[in-house]
Amino acid sequence: MKEMFKDLLKSTIVSIGMAMTIFCLVGIVFDIGYKGNFNLDNYRFTKMVVGCLLVGLGFGIPSIVYSKDNLPMPIKVIIHMGIGCIVYTVVAYAVGWIGGAATPIQGLMIAAIQLAVAFIIWFLFMLHYRAEAKRMNDRLQAMK
Repeated sequence: MKEMFKDLLKSTIVSIGMAMTIFCLVGIVFDIGYKGNFNLDNYRFTKMVVGCLLVGLGFGIPSIVYSKDNLPMPIKVIIHMGIGCIVYTVVAYAVGWIGGAATPIQGLMIAAIQLAVAFIIWFLFMLHYRAEAKRMNDRLQAMK
């Protein structure tokens, strides 16, 4: 139980850190794109930072599902990414990351890009953990 809590805390901190990093990088891009005139008034910056924290929690906390050995991997991915993407979508509309586009098509494209980034990050983590598991298995085999 203690190990599961430790893993949950670690994955949540990593998720929040990644969400905050992406938020800052996107903020830099917008600041450059608006030539230094990127304004966030009426506490929009604070709302976005809190939203970013919620997105980190939305992807970090459900990752605990990967510690359940009795669930098949596709179900684990659906639970983890389903919860994370739902939380992200709700937060994104609430803080204005999605929904402020000039046309509905642009809004859908923005949402699709943002969700694709979430799946790319998940895929990179999956590759990392697979490689780590392979290294551990190789070491165990070498010890025999």
